[in-house]
Order: sequence, then structure tokens, then C-alpha cells
Amino acid sequence: MKEDMYSVEQVAERLGLHVRTVRGYIRSGRLRAVRIGKQYRIAAGDLDALTGQTRAAATAIGSAEVSSIVQIDGVDRVAADRLGSLMLATANTNHDPARPLRVQTVHDEERHRMKIIILGEPAATAELLQLLDAVLDADNGLIDREVHDA
Repeated sequence: MKEDMYSVEQVAERLGLHVRTVRGYIRSGRLRAVRIGKQYRIAAGDLDALTGQTRAAATAIGSAEVSSIVQIDGVDRVAADRLGSLMLATANTNHDPARPLRVQTVHDEERHRMKIIILGEPAATAELLQLLDAVLDADNGLIDREVHDA
């Protein structure tokens, strides 16, 4: 099966971006491309990876994605930053690049509350949630969740 290839101009038009922006993505490594002569060509799969979309042919029957939102109360800014860094680092290592694990964190300073949003395949999401549980374990956890008011 032959994969579709797009020019920089075609990608820019499809994404509603300027051609220079697409070239910048290629130079920075954010978008994979192959140089043919003096022009870049972008594979459909690489374009899908940039936009976070999956191709219908690549999505097998029985594949699933989990969306999880974890709320943690009593977290100060330092602990939230440490926990967010740990979650992002874990999500960005040792996972199938074709099925990325996406993590987003939000900290509410006033309420001393943190939310972690996780999107990914069930096994990878479960692994990340187990790590989070271990880190937050009240007796043996690595994060001190006691909030100190100034």
C-alpha cells in the first residue's frame, strides 16, 4: 500500500498555516519530512502524527483510548511542578510513538488543587495512573502534599 505524500504548500493549505510555519515545523523536527531535490515531501502518516489524528486504516477494531482526569487537593506550586514534570517525562518515554500518551496539567494556586488530564491507550494510561498512585501514597509517597500558607 502506497502512502500519500504532500508538499509543504499542500500541508500549509490543509492546516490553514503559512508555508514558512510548516517549513519551521520541519526544521525543528516537529513535522517529519523527506527532502526530494530542493523540496520537502510530507507523508500522510507524519501529517496525522502532527495533528494528533489517526488514519482509519491504522485504527484496528478493538483499539481504545482512555480519557482520565485526576484531581489532587492540597498541592502547592512546587509539588505541582514536580508532579507535572514527572507525569510529562513518563508520558514522553517508552511509549509507542504511533499511539502517544498525552498529559496536561493545571494547578489552581488559590485552591491548592491540581488536575492531571491523561489521554492514551488503556495499558499506558493504567501504568501512568499506577505511578501517580505510588507517588501520592500517603505513607510512602514522594510528594509532600501538606500545604503551607504564607
